Amino acid sequence: MPGRLHHVVLDCRDPHAVARFWSALLDLPVTWSSDDWVVVAVDDTTSGMAFQLAPDHQAPVWGDPTRPQQVHLDVMADDPVVLGAEAVALGARLLSPPGEHVYADPAGHPFCLVPRPGWAPPVTSP
Repeated sequence: MPGRLHHVVLDCRDPHAVARFWSALLDLPVTWSSDDWVVVAVDDTTSGMAFQLAPDHQAPVWGDPTRPQQVHLDVMADDPVVLGAEAVALGARLLSPPGEHVYADPAGHPFCLVPRPGWAPPVTSP
């Protein structure tokens, strides 16, 4: 019997702040919240991203093998340059040389903005 992905869970020191960042960047609501766990998803019956309190979390350091990335997300974008600017305005940090579109969320989790492939419908509404 196969399993099905429920949530991608990221440990962080402030799950509410990191969830607000991802909620705004992906234009998805926070669908569940407690003191130590927050979920961002399409709705409360859909899997999504979860953020778990980890008071001693040590963020990865891009390019440092002693603190490598633990997980990273690829975020599809109609225009990675435009979404990159929005991500920085929301609190992201650019990790890569310009044009490579690798960022860190406010807790230090790396993510890449990738151009929308031709097979995928537009990310933004017309």
